[in-house]
Amino acid sequence: MTETSRSAIDRPPAWLTAAPLIFVMMWSTGFIGARLTAPDAEPLSFLVYRYAIVCVLLAAWSFAVRAPWLSPRDALHAAIVGALIHGGYLGSVYWAVYYGMPAGVSALIVGLQPLMTAFLAAPLLGETITGRHWFGLIIGILGVSLVLWPKLTWSDYGITPVTIAVSIAGTLSIAAGSIYQKRYAAGHDLRTGNVFQFIGGCAFVSLGAALTETFDVNWTPPVILAMVWLVFVLSIGAMSLLYLMIRHGEVSKVAGLFYLVPALTAVIAWLWFDETLLVIQMIGMAVCAAAVILVMKASK
Repeated sequence: MTETSRSAIDRPPAWLTAAPLIFVMMWSTGFIGARLTAPDAEPLSFLVYRYAIVCVLLAAWSFAVRAPWLSPRDALHAAIVGALIHGGYLGSVYWAVYYGMPAGVSALIVGLQPLMTAFLAAPLLGETITGRHWFGLIIGILGVSLVLWPKLTWSDYGITPVTIAVSIAGTLSIAAGSIYQKRYAAGHDLRTGNVFQFIGGCAFVSLGAALTETFDVNWTPPVILAMVWLVFVLSIGAMSLLYLMIRHGEVSKVAGLFYLVPALTAVIAWLWFDETLLVIQMIGMAVCAAAVILVMKASK
């Protein structure tokens, strides 16, 4: 076999090379889905229907491919992860956007999740907090301030202490969920593990909707479009792509591209919903990305 033919065989397929970027672009549209449904659907109620559909589809897929099912103990761990990530995190995002938080700003706050995870991991997993972590935290706060400052002066914008607090709570929830998954659910099969994760998320938002909402969803064309997109493209398509990347060893490339999520979301929201995107806000996003990169390097 010649050197040329051998290199052609070793070269990864084109779809695999582009997979990390495609995955992150899919992930960015999740915040747009929250914005699209806000006028016509109660946030937690919408997530109840979404998660119920996803659970049925993922379970059917798992049975069809004969994926290995989890033990009761592992299923409970997966459900707790889902309650924290799909319930606490996405529930907070949808609630904040429903009450006026711009999708781009919500994505930015959640984008600080790796930074918060690093600080939570210190007491929970025994990891060390270094000076670089603290420096990254200061830079991250500066970046968020640059993004929020222009909009804090607008009385008609939904950036309030309450929506900011809920967004931060959601970021802490996904950080806690990531740590819990690393400790108790890292070896689960991605397909059946996600079935129980979405069951946990569905139970969490169902409780919240039962206490604060009426399960009222006005099935307008934008809501139906968002539901179809979020279920099939995000929950099924993106997770399937993630499974393929894990299988081919490409998932590590996703981490670096995740820093683009707030900027991608802000640009899409600017094009679709006419959300403002000022120069100072773009600078703030770049500062936040730098802070997260700094903390991630310190964690390594």
